Amino acid sequence: MTNKPNIILITSDQLRPYELGCYGGTEVATPNIDRLAARGAVWETAISNFPVCMPARSIMMSGQMNRTATGGKTNVSHGGRPGDFTMPEYPYPGRPHLRDPTLPELLRDAGYHTAAIGKWHIHSWPDDIGFDDYLIPRVHHAHSAQTYTRNGGPEFCAPGYSVDFEAGEAETFLTGRAREDQPFFLYYNISPPHCPVADVPEEFLKLYDPDSLTLRENTDEAAIEDKDYWYRVYRWDFRYYSHRLPHTLELPKGYDLRALAAEYFGAVTWMDRAVGRILNAVAAAGLEEDTLIVFTADHGENLGSHGLVQKGTENDESICIPLVMTGPGVVAGHRVAGSVASLVDLAPSFLAAVGQGAPEHMHGTSLMAEAGGGRGDGRTAFFETGNGAGLRSPEATIYARFEAPRHLAETPATLFDNTNDPFQYQNLASAQPDHPLMADLARRDAALPWRDLEDDPQ
Repeated sequence: MTNKPNIILITSDQLRPYELGCYGGTEVATPNIDRLAARGAVWETAISNFPVCMPARSIMMSGQMNRTATGGKTNVSHGGRPGDFTMPEYPYPGRPHLRDPTLPELLRDAGYHTAAIGKWHIHSWPDDIGFDDYLIPRVHHAHSAQTYTRNGGPEFCAPGYSVDFEAGEAETFLTGRAREDQPFFLYYNISPPHCPVADVPEEFLKLYDPDSLTLRENTDEAAIEDKDYWYRVYRWDFRYYSHRLPHTLELPKGYDLRALAAEYFGAVTWMDRAVGRILNAVAAAGLEEDTLIVFTADHGENLGSHGLVQKGTENDESICIPLVMTGPGVVAGHRVAGSVASLVDLAPSFLAAVGQGAPEHMHGTSLMAEAGGGRGDGRTAFFETGNGAGLRSPEATIYARFEAPRHLAETPATLFDNTNDPFQYQNLASAQPDHPLMADLARRDAALPWRDLEDDPQ
């Protein structure tokens, strides 16, 4: 084995941290993520820099904020029927996004074998941005009868459930790498608990009793707009909102937010089992001591908090994510408080772990000193949404809307005191328009370069 660590980045989709045992959750079984946390470092506050799938994943691979990585303000849409969220099922050739050298390219240049398995949802093909091998599904989520391409080859339908199939592929990859001297970077993406939460094995679909659950304190089902529509989307995703397949049209009798939460929590435990398979495969291959493993998510999940669903908003349920790291240079049992980590910090962290500095075009900061037992230094994290931008500090969240496509308002639209109001009930923006974080937000916003969006390179 070389002196450079292997790197495995495990990303769950649409996972907020609150239900995980290592974040104090008691409702949901997450034994494998919890054992990973016990072996390493946990950031008590970490956020997505853009709480939507394509932007968040582009940020992770580029080390740049989304306005630079893609130039866009959300997922790249290509039109379609009103109310539909039509996306191309597979990436496009070319590289209108992520134009600067990416994390996988830089690692490959440093001698790494690079591989991606699982959800992709980035504009370009994996090999166009630095991956030697890949297995990716179509964009639209389906946990059964999902279709894939391996290294751009013919599309095929995987047997069984997607999560189990992808975990098996990752296990095979890890077994093979144990015989190689070349270090590797594995970007392994698990789709659940992203919907469709009803398209899961029966074991997990019925694992939790809706009547026995304790929902997050700020949950407000009565305030959810278009509940029946959103509950069907949660259960069946595009098979409902695009295709209206007959089995997706009827909700079970008495279906409510508790029933939805029970299915979401079941999908969390299913995802956790896949994490366990990867940890076991790493151990079986004799790679534990030489492998840096990070577990995180692309963004959170509102699940009825403040009457909101899904993601894309500035509140903690949407932007907060788990962040757990273990491996060489990481202190076991360490909890990092006093700073806010974010997805844009991952690429600089991995480059630091292999002895490289981050290039100037990356916007994040390495987390390796904190992972090694260092204390947080009050770092704030910048984030964007489709409507504005904000800062999450250890104590507060401030957010301002765009008054024009690239001009941030001079006063906040949202201000939360996260210390005294952890469930963010009270918006203090009108009472404190000159809050000190606003000047910092304006400075950070002005310093970040925008890149023109090109939806279709053809």
